[in-house]
Amino acid sequence: MQTFSTSPRHMLASAWQHRSLIRALVKREVVGRYRGSVMGILWSFFNPILMLAVYTFVFSVVFKSRWKGGSDSQTEFALVLFCGLIVFNLFAECITRAPGLILNNVNYVKKVVFPLEILPLVSLGSALFHALISLGVWMLAYLLLFGMPHATVLLLPLVTLPLLLLVMGLSWALASLGVFLRDVSQIIGIVVTVLMFLSPIFYSTSTLPPKFQMLLLLNPMTPVIEQARDVLFWGVVPDLSFLALYFLCSVLVACLGFAWFQKTRKGFADVL
Repeated sequence: MQTFSTSPRHMLASAWQHRSLIRALVKREVVGRYRGSVMGILWSFFNPILMLAVYTFVFSVVFKSRWKGGSDSQTEFALVLFCGLIVFNLFAECITRAPGLILNNVNYVKKVVFPLEILPLVSLGSALFHALISLGVWMLAYLLLFGMPHATVLLLPLVTLPLLLLVMGLSWALASLGVFLRDVSQIIGIVVTVLMFLSPIFYSTSTLPPKFQMLLLLNPMTPVIEQARDVLFWGVVPDLSFLALYFLCSVLVACLGFAWFQKTRKGFADVL
């Protein structure tokens, strides 16, 4: 029976070795999502703008929400809200799709030469493409409404790197679990919805009572959303010591998720 390496070195080597295949599959997935539609890829611009308009109306007009330390400007509220949505949507798209990655690509399982471990990377690449488009929309809006963005915008990759590693680890684990337990996709859909409202997307952590702030910090999305908002809108340098700790934890999750995927993949063909 074929054995698959679970080492972190193989995790990195596989991504590098199959980078051309990953790039081709990401391109096919992005193009295929909008194939046949009238506006095509323009939907990737309209979707985040539409959701932003709806959330802004509900929370800033109906519920009169405001950011602590900010003004009463609805445009300010919209852009700060959009920062959190960009980060969370990147996470949600990958995690929601993860349980079905192997189930939706059964033909690849039968091919011994196909590197199944790259499927979560393809999903992440597609999500990153849409996140970059949303970020471009945000940058353009900020430029028109407030002028040149803060120089701390350049630190955004540093802030989001731990999140990407965390997403990869969870995606490998969920992709494997989704093969053996079909209920995982339903559970993850509920969990992602709950996480959206328990993440500081529509409100700031500082507006909550101290006991709830500590509870909110247990959510892995909280530090990424808060620090992404800091570097994009408020011009605040992130806490590098906290980022380092988050990075180490994310590396551990990525390695464990990859190891689990590699250990269980030999049983995929029997179940499918």
